[in-house]
Amino acid sequence: MADSVWQWLLNLANQKFWLAVFVVFFLGLIAGRFVHRRREKRFRSWSREGDKAFFKGIQYILANDPDHAIEEFTKSVQINSDTIETYVALGNLYRSKGDIDRAIRIRQSIILRPNISELIKLRALLDLGLDYLKGGFLTRALETLSHVIRKEPSNVEALMAVEKIHLETKDWENAFSTRQKIARMMKGDHARVLAHYQVEKGKVHQEAGDPGKAKSAFEKAISLDEACLDAHLHLGDLYFQKQDYKKAIASWKKVVDISPSFTFLAYRRLEGAYSKMKNLKPVAEFLKECAASHPDPFTHMALARYRYNEHDREAALRELDAALELAPSFWEARKFQGEILLEGEMKEEALGAYRDLIAYLNVPHLSFQCSECGYKASDLQWQCPQCKQWDTIGPVKPALTDAGPPTPPGAKNALGRPLETPGEKT
Repeated sequence: MADSVWQWLLNLANQKFWLAVFVVFFLGLIAGRFVHRRREKRFRSWSREGDKAFFKGIQYILANDPDHAIEEFTKSVQINSDTIETYVALGNLYRSKGDIDRAIRIRQSIILRPNISELIKLRALLDLGLDYLKGGFLTRALETLSHVIRKEPSNVEALMAVEKIHLETKDWENAFSTRQKIARMMKGDHARVLAHYQVEKGKVHQEAGDPGKAKSAFEKAISLDEACLDAHLHLGDLYFQKQDYKKAIASWKKVVDISPSFTFLAYRRLEGAYSKMKNLKPVAEFLKECAASHPDPFTHMALARYRYNEHDREAALRELDAALELAPSFWEARKFQGEILLEGEMKEEALGAYRDLIAYLNVPHLSFQCSECGYKASDLQWQCPQCKQWDTIGPVKPALTDAGPPTPPGAKNALGRPLETPGEKT
């Protein structure tokens, strides 16, 4: 057998065959290595191009140029579709521009990838929930974000998004419980926010005709934050409805003690008590105490209404004069003054009051502004509709040439936050 193989190898034709085979194999090996190197070089070139596009996208984000950032990130994923970070950035950009459908499709494509880690998948789920929330799909957003929280109960970003959904749907009970979870993980003035959620919950019970639950919610709000004005006001309203006027006045008096700038809220409620209370002595004591401790235009206005209801027009007019001396643009006081003068047929006095009034026509005395974002409102709101912060809206005084000096720089409202007068840039 060995001899026959050797004889076969000695044959010249067979030797040429094996030589040809060897040459072809050698050339194939060289060509393969050349192709491999060329491919590797091309891959490195593509990778460099992809990285270059990615970093250019980052630069455009920093320059607040989302359109060019999207263009560069799209180039990057076309070169290398395996880069998760680029898809995440693209999704966030589409969400910020309001292109929610594209953002959602990107998150879903990430979640459906078979070989991604649980951490990346969880982040994509969170982003998907935020996309749904931005698009107004609240039910889907709540379901998706709740799934994230079940997987990671300490995810504050998801909890805050869920809280926002509960606020949008006015689900105060769940907003309260969600904020409690956030409070355990994040520092902040949570008691104040929790108190407001309890007040809103109490208002719902009050409107539904359940004063017992409403009272419990208002009292819980006060236990969380003693300075919650809205809770004291509505608790007083409940007592007033039950004709427990003494307790009602005591609750409203808390507002004056906590924040004198908001005394007008208590006084307006007292005006409703004049026609229903047989004994106005508690009202008189309350107003006199306020006048002694917190003299302001609203206090004099409230005393004027009280004096008028006691049929003492002269005393009422004196209180109105005192109110207008402090705030010449106090429209409500001027209106009441005119009514009293005309009712008493005091024509000369009414004419004089009208002359004084002309300079202040169409100038509202009371306006409100948010100290956080500058939002201006004609009525008081406990939560700013623009920045969604609580207790940042306070009264501001109009800057009139003859109404005393304008609000000085650095002046603060009753809550200790800076104020600006109307007309100033926010």
